[in-house]
Amino acid sequence: MARNRVIYQSEALYSSKEYNSTALSDHAQLHRVQSANYGFTINRQDVNQYGNLARIDSLILESPTVNFDLSYYPTNGYNERLLNFAVQNTNNTTEAQFASGHLSAGSGQNLYILTVDEGKDASLNRTDGVSTNTVIGLGNAFLTDYTLDLAVGSLPIANVSFEASNINSDTSVSGDNTISGFTGIESPGVDPEQGTTLGTFIELPYATGNSHTGDYVADDQDKLSALRPGDITLDLSAFNGDIFSTVDGGSDGIHIQSASLSLPLSRTPIERLGSKFPFARVVDFPVNATLTVNAIVNTVQAQNLANMISGCGEGELQEVSLALKECGGTTTGLSIKMKGCTIDSESFSSSIGSNKSIDLTFSTQIGGIKDLNKGVFFSGSNDTKLPWE
Repeated sequence: MARNRVIYQSEALYSSKEYNSTALSDHAQLHRVQSANYGFTINRQDVNQYGNLARIDSLILESPTVNFDLSYYPTNGYNERLLNFAVQNTNNTTEAQFASGHLSAGSGQNLYILTVDEGKDASLNRTDGVSTNTVIGLGNAFLTDYTLDLAVGSLPIANVSFEASNINSDTSVSGDNTISGFTGIESPGVDPEQGTTLGTFIELPYATGNSHTGDYVADDQDKLSALRPGDITLDLSAFNGDIFSTVDGGSDGIHIQSASLSLPLSRTPIERLGSKFPFARVVDFPVNATLTVNAIVNTVQAQNLANMISGCGEGELQEVSLALKECGGTTTGLSIKMKGCTIDSESFSSSIGSNKSIDLTFSTQIGGIKDLNKGVFFSGSNDTKLPWE
């Protein structure tokens, strides 16, 4: 029987280790997902000729662009690790560029959207032999943007964008209790050297209600449902001598209302004759990460722009840090550092009927994979090994 509709209840989102991964243990589910949007655009070249008013053909000269955007509530770094970001934890004590996994050469990873029968929770679907499940796969997905939005009155949310090379769908996906997952799913991955689809089949694990656990009820490792705005602290004190308003925090500094961290990774597809797909999607360097902050002004300190720009640049690079603590404020779910920062703009706004506010913009440039002095660095409380680790 055909579905009447598809809603969030019946869907689950997965990521793979690599573009050519096939095993059950090479795929894992993303959690706290709030939205997933995808589609493709095909660019064609019309072929016209003298003697015919309408085109005689319309040929595809460039590989289609497949776009995928998702948003989720960040918690303890688990989703970020699944998406190939570097997150420091107790098992991984080495500090590394947050986007290091997306800066080096590679062929991307695959993303899958599972849809089960209407009216059923995807996280509770355990019926063996069901063949009405469907899966949409996106092959060779490359990160193009990561944005973390924090605001008073709203749960922190991460927005991630990808560009992929291929998209496919399977309409007869079966559950199999011998593997505790789903089979009959064709990989959307593309061989970047040959420019052809892989033609292999992959296995997906059953969806669960919580990360790294097979139970709908959270266990001791996953009691964190979301991070709250009241448990977020933003340390801008390194710039207290460069900003007209005091940013020490607490009652003596500005009252931060929102902050947004943006890490764009625009890419250029490299194509060649004889191949229908790009054999690489390389990052366009340099990469500038920005942090925008909006706050209510309550104190002003002595400052002079002429003095700020009179130096030769020494000592201008500072560090900004954010701490997103778990409920109760005793454990930090996510910790973020922007090293090598500069302040780029400062704008005051005041009008009748509203509080005087200030907008600040900070930026840093992403360094190399082994550069620990400039860039964006994440650490998280989640230390559960990924299925493929």
